[in-house]
Amino acid sequence: MKGNKSVDLTQWIMIGVAVAVSVLVVTVMHWLLTHQLSKVWTVAGPLVQRCRYSAYAAAAVVGVNIARPSRNEMDAQVYDVIDHALIIAMIAALTWLALSIAYAITDTVLNKLAHTNGDADRRARRLQTQVRLVRRTVATIIGFVAFAAIMLTFDAVRGLGAGMLASAGLLSVVAGIAAQSVLGNLFAGLQLAFSDSLRLNDIVVFEGEWGRVEELSLTNVTLRLWDERRLVLPVSHFTTNPFENWTKQGTSITGWVMLRLDWNVPIEQIREEIGAFVTQHPLWDGRRWGLQATDILDGGLVELRAVVTVPDSDARWDLCCELREHMITYIQTNFPEALPRNRTEFSTFDGDDAYAAVLPDPAFPRSRSYTGGHGSNGVTDGDGE
Repeated sequence: MKGNKSVDLTQWIMIGVAVAVSVLVVTVMHWLLTHQLSKVWTVAGPLVQRCRYSAYAAAAVVGVNIARPSRNEMDAQVYDVIDHALIIAMIAALTWLALSIAYAITDTVLNKLAHTNGDADRRARRLQTQVRLVRRTVATIIGFVAFAAIMLTFDAVRGLGAGMLASAGLLSVVAGIAAQSVLGNLFAGLQLAFSDSLRLNDIVVFEGEWGRVEELSLTNVTLRLWDERRLVLPVSHFTTNPFENWTKQGTSITGWVMLRLDWNVPIEQIREEIGAFVTQHPLWDGRRWGLQATDILDGGLVELRAVVTVPDSDARWDLCCELREHMITYIQTNFPEALPRNRTEFSTFDGDDAYAAVLPDPAFPRSRSYTGGHGSNGVTDGDGE
């Protein structure tokens, strides 16, 4: 050791050797997980993928801490700076590694849940949503604790923290007011996940927008709409506003097609044609189909509603569209008299009035009045001449 207590070449070599050994241990573990343990341990693959960089960073920091010189072998000021930097690096690296391991373990659970019976498995989707939210909550807490631990390594912050403890009651009130919306979204996300109101891959209709839940985080819900757009909403929207969940109890759903036709429509033949088409269609789930006259409209039309049951919402859309197209062609070809139309009826009598009802002729000015007299055209001027 030199008089100025600087790190000599031997100590640098020792630090390098310690880092190299630590990295070598991680490399061996990486090889074992990839080539040997991956065949018998399902967590091996996610561990290698998640911990690829964090493990090497932690190994390097641990190696430096093991082989670093002691306080007696270095200048005091230089040692304090290095020691402080290594403490921060150790906290950050180990936190990163712990989060990577936690994510790797939960990835294994999520992969198993994702390969179950798809949308039809409500329990799997509910567990998948809960695992994701709990993982993010725990990761946020761990990250906050690690950040607080790093900040407390500074003397100025440590002294400030001691003073802040005296006014902890006031600070908690202020922090609660400032973070009200954030905490509201946080608890709303946990409420949605554990109340089973919303899950990943659920089909929902929110304010007229139809979409699938693509992501459910602590703050936002991302809906993938049918046209590939993404609708991002705060989690609290789903706890304070009503929404439709088409897959809460299962994926089976009923679709309908409305037909507004003339009174001449032969309902029984239309019903037979719908039954023949639906029962032969591959998207029908075999549960139910039907046709009913649901209303008589003011315009002189009859409203028919055809209902069909399908296994999921995608099949509902396709089957309803194909049924509508088929019935349009069928009615046009076989029953053109049943197409929607408007009627005007004129009635004639043999009495004094030649016509019981005469439509105004737009060729005459509005100042003239129309009567039912025996004149050549049944029209007299407004002054009676």
